[in-house]
Amino acid sequence: MDAETRAEILGATNRALCEHGYAGLTVQRIADESSVTSAAIHYHFDTKEELLNAFLDDRIERFESKLSCGASDPGKRLDAVLDAVFNPEDPDVDGFPVALMELKAQAPYHELFRERFLDLDDVMRGTVADIVRDGVETGVFDETDPAEIARLVTTMSNGAHARAVALGEHPAETRRVVEDALELHLGWTPGSEVDE
Repeated sequence: MDAETRAEILGATNRALCEHGYAGLTVQRIADESSVTSAAIHYHFDTKEELLNAFLDDRIERFESKLSCGASDPGKRLDAVLDAVFNPEDPDVDGFPVALMELKAQAPYHELFRERFLDLDDVMRGTVADIVRDGVETGVFDETDPAEIARLVTTMSNGAHARAVALGEHPAETRRVVEDALELHLGWTPGSEVDE
C-alpha cells in the first residue's frame, strides 16, 4: 500500500477511535472518516486488530523518533525526552491521547495491544536509563540507579497521559513535578545546559 493511503487510513482510525471509542470502532466508521472505502481498508488489513496494531506501530515509531536527540550532553538528551513526553506538538488537534487511552484500556484483554504497550514502555525506560547512565558516568548527574529513574519518569509520563485524558490536566503540570523529582535525584536542573 502506498504511504498516502496508509496515512489516510491510520489518520481515520485515530479520528474514529476518538469519536466512537474502541467498543464502537468499526471498519465502516473508519471509512466514513476517510476517502478510503471499507472494502479498500479490508483489502489492506484483514482484521480490525491488525489495523490497530499498524496504528500503534505508526505512533510508536513517531514517538521513538521524538525521543532521539543529536546532542551528546545527557542533560540536553533528557530535556528532549521530557519535551517529547510532556510537550506534544498539538494533542488537542488530532485527539491522539484519547485514542491511545482507548487502546490502553483494551490491553488487559488483547495480548497484542499489551505487547505493543510493553514495547513502548521498554523503549521509554531504555532511553531514559541510557541517558541517566551516561550522565552519571560523565559527572553531569549525581550517582543514582538509572533503571529506577527510568521507571520513575515512565510511570509519571503514563500518569500524565491519564490525567490529561481523564481530567483535562495539561501535561506541563506533571512535567514540573517530574523536573522537581529529577533535580532531587540527579542533582540536575532541567534546562540548565550550555549550548554546544
